[in-house]
Amino acid sequence: MDLKVFFTVFATVFLAELGDKTQLATLLYSCKNANAKLTVFIAASLALTLAAGIAVMAGSFLSGRISQKHLSLAAGTGFIIIGIWTLARA
Repeated sequence: MDLKVFFTVFATVFLAELGDKTQLATLLYSCKNANAKLTVFIAASLALTLAAGIAVMAGSFLSGRISQKHLSLAAGTGFIIIGIWTLARA
């Protein structure tokens, strides 16, 4: 295991997830279901794990077909579009 990659990915994903819609939704579910905190934690953890697994598989598939420069450009463009859409809805 490459610890440099591990800690880079961990820190990046952890910081990106703080305060995002997923974390806020999980927070709200745990407030609504005070007796189901463990269930909310397990469900949210499994959902994030599955989403990360899909992202890793998609990244592995795309890396052999599209350059990293183009993937980064597409991801950045997607984030900008989502940001504009979010601001427009606010």
